[in-house]
Amino acid sequence: MGRKSLRGLRLVHTHLKEEPLNQDDFTDLALLRLDLIAAISIKNGLPGNIYVAHLMPRGSEKEIEIISKENFYTFKMDFNSFIQSLEEEMQRANLFDQKDTRERAILVSVSERPKYEQEDSIEELKELASSSDIIVLDTVLQRPKEINPKYLMGEGKLKELFINAMNRGATYLIFDQDLTPSQIKSISEVTELKVIDRTQLILDIFARRAYSKDGKVQVELAQLKYRLPRLTGKGTAMSRLMGGIGGRGPGEMKLEVDRRRVRERINLLERELKSLSEARRQRRHKRVQRGIPIVSIIGYTNAGKSTLLNSLTKSSVFVEDKLFATLDTASRRLRFPREREIIITDTVGFIRNLPKDLLSAFRATLEELEDADLLLHIVDVSNQRFEQHIESVKKILDELLLSNKPRILVFNKIDKLEKEEVRNLTLRYDAIAISALDPYTFQPLLYAIEEHFWNRKLLEIKEEVGGFA
Repeated sequence: MGRKSLRGLRLVHTHLKEEPLNQDDFTDLALLRLDLIAAISIKNGLPGNIYVAHLMPRGSEKEIEIISKENFYTFKMDFNSFIQSLEEEMQRANLFDQKDTRERAILVSVSERPKYEQEDSIEELKELASSSDIIVLDTVLQRPKEINPKYLMGEGKLKELFINAMNRGATYLIFDQDLTPSQIKSISEVTELKVIDRTQLILDIFARRAYSKDGKVQVELAQLKYRLPRLTGKGTAMSRLMGGIGGRGPGEMKLEVDRRRVRERINLLERELKSLSEARRQRRHKRVQRGIPIVSIIGYTNAGKSTLLNSLTKSSVFVEDKLFATLDTASRRLRFPREREIIITDTVGFIRNLPKDLLSAFRATLEELEDADLLLHIVDVSNQRFEQHIESVKKILDELLLSNKPRILVFNKIDKLEKEEVRNLTLRYDAIAISALDPYTFQPLLYAIEEHFWNRKLLEIKEEVGGFA
């Protein structure tokens, strides 16, 4: 179907009586995105009148226009010129640059969760789509009484979604819920659009952002573990995975060959990951032997962890205002008075409902947290969902068996809030307030780190600097 609004097909059929186009005709016109639909009535065994209709550009008063009702023998139409003009008008009505080659998506959430949770989650899905360089055209939220096991939503609602997608020029449907392989197949067959779920979107972002050897291995491993159960008997192409791996076995079907090669690749990556993990373990052991305290910065994705590391250590770790801008661990030294220093480490951001395959693959990287003497839990306090973000991070720490690690709660981006609001929030959550962009706000945080490692009396320092907020 490409990026055009219409399919490039027309439907001409007959009605046995003097009958105009009916609702079934209009439904076919919309669902199939036909250029034109025409019905020729039959009178005394010969053609009578011809009825012609077409779709209208988005934003028009009518979705469908009937353009003709006249005798079949006198009907004339410059079809090519008409359709070219209609297609151009439809493209203009879509309100995006036709030279923009980015994918365009409608985000869909079908859930029985409370409405506010569904709205929060779809907002986060928007941010994820933006991080993957996808244009979001619309969002659709549904709370059905019962989840349809085949399509999530009812078939009628799915057809409405498809018409909306075609009207807007969408190329993707992105579901906030994880889809089974059969659901992806069923929805794709009805809509003829690319269908992905939240996990696939996150995997795509990780694949784009992985630069180090560790990151690339971990992301590929997570992708393969996700795809393996989704390989179906449609001649799945695995060309990106076949290089250097054994050839087809005698009598094996292509699907089984694909699955076998994926399993072999997974085993290879797991061995490589184990080797990389051992190298990291040895480096960490040397740091521990030197007796230098280790501080790890953790937090929800896009909370400002890398910005804080850069500001504290005057370094240049990659920073971008997108989810998962940082995937690779970065460690820097931070010096304190009296010739004291610590190793401070940035880590991959957390997110709610982090895909299990990703958590498993990145567990090797997150092993860095096991050797940390202190965790700095950075929170974007300007985000209206910051409380859920705190809980999501705590949940992941529980899964990693790190919930007992000493940690300091740090509220970042206070420059976006009123001072009184910041003061109230820090008191309520027993947090330290900073702006990672402003080193002048770091003093309370640095004092808290000193107090933790070298028993500096924080209360005395509070009095010296006049409080934390």
